[in-house]
Amino acid sequence: MRLGIRLLFAFFLINGIAAFFVLRVFVAEIKPSVREVMEDMMVDTAHILAELASDDLAAGRLQAGDSAFARHVQHYASRPVDAAIWGFSKQSLDYRVYVTGATGRVLFDSQSEAVGQDFSQWRDVALTLRGEYGARMSRDTPGDATSGVMHVSAPIFVDGRIAGVLTVAKPTRTVQRFIDRAEHKVLMGGLLLLALSAAVGVAVTLWMVWNVRRLRDYALSVQGPEAGAPATAATPALAVPQVPGELGDLARAMERMRLRLEGHGYIEAYVRALTHELKSPVAAIRGAGELLQEDLPASDRAAFAGQVVQQSERLQRLIDRLLELSKLEQRQQVDAQGWVALHDCARAAIAHTQARAGQRGVALTLAGDGASGPWEAELIALAIGNLLDNAIDFSPAGSTVAVELQGSTIAVQDSGPGVPDYALHRLGERFFTTARPNGERSGSGLGLAIVQRVVALHGGRMAVRNAASGLRVELILPA
Repeated sequence: MRLGIRLLFAFFLINGIAAFFVLRVFVAEIKPSVREVMEDMMVDTAHILAELASDDLAAGRLQAGDSAFARHVQHYASRPVDAAIWGFSKQSLDYRVYVTGATGRVLFDSQSEAVGQDFSQWRDVALTLRGEYGARMSRDTPGDATSGVMHVSAPIFVDGRIAGVLTVAKPTRTVQRFIDRAEHKVLMGGLLLLALSAAVGVAVTLWMVWNVRRLRDYALSVQGPEAGAPATAATPALAVPQVPGELGDLARAMERMRLRLEGHGYIEAYVRALTHELKSPVAAIRGAGELLQEDLPASDRAAFAGQVVQQSERLQRLIDRLLELSKLEQRQQVDAQGWVALHDCARAAIAHTQARAGQRGVALTLAGDGASGPWEAELIALAIGNLLDNAIDFSPAGSTVAVELQGSTIAVQDSGPGVPDYALHRLGERFFTTARPNGERSGSGLGLAIVQRVVALHGGRMAVRNAASGLRVELILPA
């Protein structure tokens, strides 16, 4: 499972669990909170009404039915009302008021339903008569949770003693719509918060994955090619990613590690290949040196001395090209000082190899003007020169090596026997050589590796194929 999916899954899981419990707590607290506020208001109302009813109760007017308090309460119940409360319309007055005497028997009921009944066992009345806070919740319809009625009582004092109880009752369904709206708003707000949190989680995850991928791309850009693999494309190392926090520390640690480890595998592969290439000329020089220590005819001594010189030159060329290739492989980009004409680079390369071509009896020709571009002139001339050296080695005496320029493409065509098809794809590997027309393997296999690296640094590619009259190598530079 990818890092981004793991982060998203973990974030949504944590956020979902937290949102579930938080929303559950909010919703669970709304109904009790509303009822607590409702009860608090009913306590105040009950005590005010109890104070207003005390005179009539003391005078016995409540029992006689000639009570101003009772008439006012009856008139309250029949008052028309049309109040807009925070978006809801209230068109009825929902308080029920009843008064009991000191024995708990109902003396007055605003709904005229319970007069004369004994309420002394009801919790609200019984507790209030004992001087405690009396309140209860009951249901008009058993089993129906929406039919609850809250009762809050207050003592009626006459001469400092409790002479009765006034109870205010209110159905809970009158505030249920406020509870439902509050729950709906909380749920909608919770869903919105969950959506915003999810968006933040996605953004943070994308940011994290983007920075991790930058680190991955940086790590891939600085790793060297496998030993023996041709440099077929330019992969310049990226700059150290500028990422914050621990990821930035990791990027800088990777850069320090790269600097410490850079070149270890490269040197190891080079040492193995170089050791293999040095064995033959060193053995030849040693053998010729041992023979020269003996008393030899002048002709043999001259032959062995020439072999020593020849193998020494081979070692020198090998070392020079190794150093050149090593410098190229450590570079990540070209140093172009301006626009360079391919025609000038080709002329410089031909002038540098003209003497050697003359010794081998090979003619060099140049056709086409070529394009100009932001290339490094010395490297382009070096690549063309190595192609010419390779073509001269494979061309017979009296033949021609042609350099052709067309746009941003450089082609070098020799007149040699070509290369076997199985070996074409390996041309450009370090130390890979094919037999010369005379059967020798005097080459180091580094010339085309240098050419390949030069083209790769410029962002181009090298194409090799057998033509009708020999091997054709094309360097295709970006226009």
